[in-house]
Amino acid sequence: MARDNGDGLAAIAGRIGVLGSVALNIVALAIYLRGRAAAEKQASKKVKKAAAVAPSSGKPPVACDSVINLDHGDPTMFEPFWRGPIGESATLVIPGWQTMSYFSDVGNLCWFLEPSFEREVRRLHRLVGNAAVEGYHVLVGTGSSQLFQAALYALAPPTADTPLSVVSTTPFYSMYPPLTDFLSSGLYRWAGDANTFDGDDYIEVVCSPSNPDGSIREAVLKSKSGKDIHDLAYYWPQWALVKDKEVAQKMSKFMEQSTIGVCKDAQLRAAKVLGAVTDGYEHQLATAAGGDANLLFHYARRKMAHRWSVEVQGAHEAGGAPRE
Repeated sequence: MARDNGDGLAAIAGRIGVLGSVALNIVALAIYLRGRAAAEKQASKKVKKAAAVAPSSGKPPVACDSVINLDHGDPTMFEPFWRGPIGESATLVIPGWQTMSYFSDVGNLCWFLEPSFEREVRRLHRLVGNAAVEGYHVLVGTGSSQLFQAALYALAPPTADTPLSVVSTTPFYSMYPPLTDFLSSGLYRWAGDANTFDGDDYIEVVCSPSNPDGSIREAVLKSKSGKDIHDLAYYWPQWALVKDKEVAQKMSKFMEQSTIGVCKDAQLRAAKVLGAVTDGYEHQLATAAGGDANLLFHYARRKMAHRWSVEVQGAHEAGGAPRE
């Protein structure tokens, strides 16, 4: 009997030990998970805080020993504007079911063009007055490079014996030659400086204002059989205004074949941004309100003027260009 009691007590003690061990493990796990959750929450706060103040480019903050890369521009200079009062009006939320179809507007020549984007493009041009939109087809592209290649494809005759020459006045945009010859097309080829070109059949690319010198350009070749592409990417980069229906159809076909249209989400976001820009000006005109905090073009002009003055001052202090 004593042995049985001893065995029973040992069994009970063993069970208590197991339960105690499990309890300690549970408590330890709870403490660990609580600490991990707190750490993740703190890290999340840091990420959100960093996202609120850091530029969207992911680049490190500018320091006195930062390297200046002049290879290309970066529109993050406009971030402070969109963080201001107008920023909320450009915010876009897309429901999961929206834009699932390949088609945006089956009745449009450019069937992948979002109606809201076309509407805001035409509205903005009417406000600014920098381009005629009545009687023109709006074509959307994945940047000006795709639109440029689509225009070359549309303007080059498909049955010519030799590739059509593509030219531009020097100094021209450095990407014209590689973009023209990138597809190794038998329809067209890069032929250099328009000023030295000798021939009647060509495509002249007119970039105005010009990259790289900022000059205002016009076509220099005057042949009746020649064709012109006016590169106005520094006025607007993502769409083209095309009057000739056949040319517009061919350009649309090029983009259909190369990328099956243009990202709908990008178009909807662009429409929202363009609408916010136009609204800022129309609201000011309607209310006669003072100030230009919500006016993008005014902000951009001030920003560029300030940057230019800093650049000129820096060059002057370094013994370079005279102060202007």
